[in-house]
Amino acid sequence: MRPARRRFLSLGAAVVSLPAISRIARAQAYPTRPVRLIVSVAAGGGADIAVRLIAQWLSERLGQPFVVENRPGAGGNIGTEAVVRALPDGYTLLVVVAANAINVSLYDKLDFNFIRDIAPVSEIYRTPLVMEVNPSFPAKTVPEFIAYAKANPGKINMASAGIGTVQHVAGELFKMMTGINMIHVPYREGVASLTDLLRGQVQVMFHTTGASISYIRAGRLRPLAVTTSTRQEVLPDIPTVSEFVPAYESSGWIGIGAPRNTPAEIIDRLNKEINAGLADPKIRARIADLGNSTSGGSPGDFGRLIADETEKWAKVLRFSGAKAD
Repeated sequence: MRPARRRFLSLGAAVVSLPAISRIARAQAYPTRPVRLIVSVAAGGGADIAVRLIAQWLSERLGQPFVVENRPGAGGNIGTEAVVRALPDGYTLLVVVAANAINVSLYDKLDFNFIRDIAPVSEIYRTPLVMEVNPSFPAKTVPEFIAYAKANPGKINMASAGIGTVQHVAGELFKMMTGINMIHVPYREGVASLTDLLRGQVQVMFHTTGASISYIRAGRLRPLAVTTSTRQEVLPDIPTVSEFVPAYESSGWIGIGAPRNTPAEIIDRLNKEINAGLADPKIRARIADLGNSTSGGSPGDFGRLIADETEKWAKVLRFSGAKAD
């Protein structure tokens, strides 16, 4: 090959490789300043605590502060929109929760398209729910509960932490799949609904295992089943709902998302570090203490979960007729 042609081809190869080198360099340099993690729920809850664990891990691994910023309100839509409108540079991230998938159908009009506008980074954990009743309630199993509900239509009050919460839609899914009629009693938050369940003012609730386990162990609540597809280590003798209602599954979950068009190499780096954190025994143990199970996975895995959950809860909300109040 002639020297001039060889030099030309070498130069061309170098030019083609420049974008790839630039992308790699950008990922290696990221982050160069503090990163905000927007949490669309109030401070102090399980999601907030777990996110702060991950934020601390990322701060230590990546050498810049990952600052948790709580922006609750409008069912999580205020915090979500703040991230949707942010620059897609990796410095503003969203703590994605199950409510984001529910809100797509719960709200008639949102100023953003969640599926389109938020790029998935990584799932963090799943939250099992437990179908539980006041001990005075006559049913001791899921089949007994269904039989009682069919014999007494509209006479069972089902509590939840509010319209469109995971607790609410888990109950609506149960109603849809069993054909029973229960009256939904929404509360402003989970503590009040749990208090009324303990008092016997409502009869049943699909609540987070972490918030319920101490009352279950003390005999103040009776667990009928867990809502996940497999039994839970914390309640090994309690069956799943799906053992009696085939294909039933419901759980809460959280993960990390970014504004769409965030560079893929930044998303991949965040995903790698988050998964490393979820593999850390101390972080896994702390998340388990909160009643959750770590998950992780690729951005694609998380994206498929979000899409599947959005479709599932759309069907349930159409069945229930529920809309945001």
